[in-house]
Amino acid sequence: MKHILVIHTGGTISMEADTENNTVNIGDTNPLTKGLEDLRKLARLTVKEPLHKPSPHITINDMLELKRLIESECASGDIDGVVITHGTDTMEETAFFLDLTLDTDTPVIMTGAMRSINETGSDGLYNILSAIRTAVYEKSIGKGLLVVFNDEIHTAREVTKVHTTNAAAFQSVVTGPIGTITNGSVTFHYDPLPELKIKVNKITKRVGLIKAYAGMDSSILYTLSELKYDGVVIEALGQGNLPPDAVDGVDKLLSNGIPVVLVSRCLKGSVQDTYGYPGGGKQLKELGVIFCTGLNGQKARLKLLAALMQTNEIQKLKDEYFSA
Repeated sequence: MKHILVIHTGGTISMEADTENNTVNIGDTNPLTKGLEDLRKLARLTVKEPLHKPSPHITINDMLELKRLIESECASGDIDGVVITHGTDTMEETAFFLDLTLDTDTPVIMTGAMRSINETGSDGLYNILSAIRTAVYEKSIGKGLLVVFNDEIHTAREVTKVHTTNAAAFQSVVTGPIGTITNGSVTFHYDPLPELKIKVNKITKRVGLIKAYAGMDSSILYTLSELKYDGVVIEALGQGNLPPDAVDGVDKLLSNGIPVVLVSRCLKGSVQDTYGYPGGGKQLKELGVIFCTGLNGQKARLKLLAALMQTNEIQKLKDEYFSA
């Protein structure tokens, strides 16, 4: 029987609904620990609970703590897989950061719930069951961190939360799920592309994330420059364009040596230097903006945070970390 490390961090999956107040809250103990017996039939489980937080409270240092714990436990050679339970609001961010920085080939699976454990239709224990099945499956090895939710398996790079309450809240909008779980059987549909790994032991940088909008000016960008942020990610319009009044703010950041990474606020498609009008992608690229394809804003921010621990040279960031 395989040995699976289960790491609880909190979130809806570890909360209970208060029917009197119609709220969902953190309790003194994690109710999941009461329901693990059926799961032990699938694998030998070691359970750790380093955090007990709703996911909006998760910080980059919490992500680093999880990274260290996983690497430490897997280094013993006795762990065949890892399952992490996590709140859904920032799940994709923790998943992507771990996928980007973890130094292990051991399958690491993340899951959560949209309904607390005592609500009708609670999905938490079922999702954990599916996650453990995926963790013990031999073909999960070497596929990076995977997110298991509602009978689907997603890569950390592609998955995003698309609904606030639905049990099918997570999707890989561009590629579709990498695998599915049917009647307890795990099936993978394709192999993920190799991912760049970035070695980090700490994060000391600050990276801002802003979304472009019609009529946007440079005021927010000036402020980020004055506050001496180490980097900025902008979710740009369309293929990678900004209103013309925002361009001076971008130029100010770059002139101060602050890298600016551009993604699209669209769910699909890539950023390109297609348009030559003021604020268009061609002008932004000529200024030195880094174009990032395939990541949403929150994931690009995490990648820039990790990359800045290696270098703050804009050209090196572009060539070595954001070249594809």
